[in-house]
Amino acid sequence: MTTAASRQPAAGPAEPVVRTAAGAVRGRREDGLAVFRGVPFAEPPVGEARFAAPRPARAWDGTREAYSFGPPPPQEAGIQGRTGVLNAPTGDDWLTVNVWTPDPDPAARRPVMVWIYGGAYKLGHSGSPGYDARLIAREGDLVVVTFNYRVGIEGFARIEGAPANRGLLDQVAALEWVRENIAAFGGDPDQVTVFGESAGAGSIASLLAMPRAAGLFRRAIAQSVPGTFFSDELARDIAAAIAAEAGLRPTVADLTTVDPRQLTEAGAALGAKMRTHEERWGPVVHTLTPFSPVVDGDVLPTTPWRALASGTARDVELIAGHNREEYRLFVGLGGQLGKITEEAAAAALRRFGPGPDGERAYRAAFPEASPGEWYERVQTDWLFSMPSLHLAEAQVAGGGRVYVYELTWPAPGNGGVLGACHGLDIPLLFGTFGADLGMLLFDGAGPSPEAEALSSRFRTSWTAFAATGDPGWPAFDGERRLTQVLDTDPLVTGYPEETSRRLWEGHEFPALPLIR
Repeated sequence: MTTAASRQPAAGPAEPVVRTAAGAVRGRREDGLAVFRGVPFAEPPVGEARFAAPRPARAWDGTREAYSFGPPPPQEAGIQGRTGVLNAPTGDDWLTVNVWTPDPDPAARRPVMVWIYGGAYKLGHSGSPGYDARLIAREGDLVVVTFNYRVGIEGFARIEGAPANRGLLDQVAALEWVRENIAAFGGDPDQVTVFGESAGAGSIASLLAMPRAAGLFRRAIAQSVPGTFFSDELARDIAAAIAAEAGLRPTVADLTTVDPRQLTEAGAALGAKMRTHEERWGPVVHTLTPFSPVVDGDVLPTTPWRALASGTARDVELIAGHNREEYRLFVGLGGQLGKITEEAAAAALRRFGPGPDGERAYRAAFPEASPGEWYERVQTDWLFSMPSLHLAEAQVAGGGRVYVYELTWPAPGNGGVLGACHGLDIPLLFGTFGADLGMLLFDGAGPSPEAEALSSRFRTSWTAFAATGDPGWPAFDGERRLTQVLDTDPLVTGYPEETSRRLWEGHEFPALPLIR
């Protein structure tokens, strides 16, 4: 079969050369793998291309060195331990991919896993040390791709004269690059699995609902799906407020007058005072970000839950899951562990609980909880665990196949006080205990034998799913709700958070509205 890309003979055992549709790239041999970094999948989105949909990368002559990660997209300062973008390269060539492959042989046709990073839709860089994919590629004997996409104002602000969800369109373009080129790196374009965490999982949920992404991947793994999706009206109002911070209108004409790296300051300025807009924007002002995918009716026609329930993604095999104490990370980073008052807990229960009686329902369901436990539980449920569960339930309702997990093993760092918090699955999956978030959650120390064992189990399950569609535990259904609990002694049981599931039963996660 003829493909859009074919491999050139390698320059030598240490420097493999692959020909992509745009030109040849030279990588390096590392730990038994061929690794290619910083390969453009689209033109730099600057100048006339600023705020536009991604455009295919221009062809180049000769052989391009693919030794270094491309520069991260413009973004504000990150949460400690989340991005690892300090000392990253600079430049405008943000839209690049990286490939780890056991052997760039077109005849190999190995399964392909494509990682989509998180970061509240405003942070992230595929070159972060925590996303080093060598263990996944080597142990799973498959090809792993990571890539950059636009975040923050460049990627998600709802700007007049620009398409919505440009960050998601970048992701589609990267997946199109994979379809056209991955065979040359030894991958099978018909066996692509997307996987991602937090905003990366929200992006995957969006891709499952997007007509433009149909057919670009066969399987998906969504780790801790955020429930925040914006209505078009809300997104436009937030964009107007961001632009006003820079003294501008939310238009392409105005915003292109400001350097992309300086424009991030406007988003950061608004983020610092979002709560003053609660009467118009509602609970989103209590999150970490003024950005989310926008249900604009075009790029993203509807919410992922509605799309999956209607059968849109029934042909895509799915893993969806979450961590037990998701929100504790943010309480810890804010220095609030052990300091949540009854007043703060009551406000959170009223604000985030399902329906008009959310506070009463949570107090009745968890009568022995402390204010801190109520505060964390309702925000864990609203922001991550129930959106993830409901995505699985929607996939079942739409006739698809889905596997559900919950991570309950506590992070050992900081005396174990963070529990199975948000983001713990990243160092466990990648085995990057001493990088980025792993530094915080593991105190920068080497992993214990039980951490190593759980890390290996993550990779074994994820790569088996990418290769076969079976992660090693039973599929989820609406009756038994079998769930893989990931802990020191993993087990399969009914969905562990049954109390919360019942509280949220029948709740729809709609696009968040503008409150007029």
